[in-house]
Amino acid sequence: MKTRWLNTFAVIAATLAAALVVAGNTDRHRSVELLNVSYDPTRELFADLNKQFVAKYANETGRQLVIRQSHGGSGRQARAVIDGLDADVVTLALFSDVDSLRKQGLIPDGWAQRLAHHSAPWTSTVVFVVRRGNPFHIRDWPDLIAPRVEVITPNPKTSGNGKLSLLGAWGSIVYRGGDETQAREFVRKLYEHVSVLDAGARTSASTFADEKQGDVHLTWENEALREVADSGGELEIVYPPVSILAEPSVAWVDKNTTRRQTTEDAKAYLDFLYTDAAQEAIAKYGYRPINPAILKKHSSQFPKIDLFPVTILAKDWDDAQQKFFADNGVFDVIYKPKAQ
Repeated sequence: MKTRWLNTFAVIAATLAAALVVAGNTDRHRSVELLNVSYDPTRELFADLNKQFVAKYANETGRQLVIRQSHGGSGRQARAVIDGLDADVVTLALFSDVDSLRKQGLIPDGWAQRLAHHSAPWTSTVVFVVRRGNPFHIRDWPDLIAPRVEVITPNPKTSGNGKLSLLGAWGSIVYRGGDETQAREFVRKLYEHVSVLDAGARTSASTFADEKQGDVHLTWENEALREVADSGGELEIVYPPVSILAEPSVAWVDKNTTRRQTTEDAKAYLDFLYTDAAQEAIAKYGYRPINPAILKKHSSQFPKIDLFPVTILAKDWDDAQQKFFADNGVFDVIYKPKAQ
């Protein structure tokens, strides 16, 4: 009887062990879908990075990933995730856009310390794109309010590019010793020259480059490089002497990844952004890599200009969001839409 019981136990144990092996293999080779909710100009960058990461991850883990992309104005994208868009990761234009998810309980306090470089895998800035020959001789921020100059920039209420354009303009005064009264007056005059406020960076680029509206486009450095390369010599980049340091930020969305059981995959995806291969792609698409050796390697692509931090304008990104872009903030007070 004892021998019979032992034989039965052995059969059960072997069956369980085999089931665990099958389950482990199934998990190893299961297909996983991630949604990356990003800001407007990163389409081409992430199409390349996703392809690289999917191949690398499959080779290392056996897990098959499908990465979907969603793009739009950074502020709108953050709002969409808060309202239920099922993002596994967010890769947004501003620290404050990602941090808005923390305020809604979607990511934890201290999220920015979970990844290297304060969860900012690249930096950027705002530069100017002008038409061939630079007919209005635009070289610096004060030139934007010269007579008859028509400015194109996105809406700062919805777009990271739009926010940075306003902060860059304001900071260009403060950085050179001006006070807040002078900065406010300059920004007020600047928006009198803005003819179109599109929702996001890529739509704004289309308005300027494709529809040929405006004389100067205030845009991301990477978007400016793309616009000029695609223009057949019709457009030129102007680097102002000073501009704002942009620090796009990334995070996995804990509330969603915990429910979807994708936290491990989402974290690995964001860790990949700091690898040499990803940093090279980041440079290739016109973003400034945070790896100093790779940035130096591509230094000819990124002219040296004085980049001031947000802390010359506000305590931090969150304070800047409240001060300039919240309801009844600086933008609401100074911007007067043109009558149609």
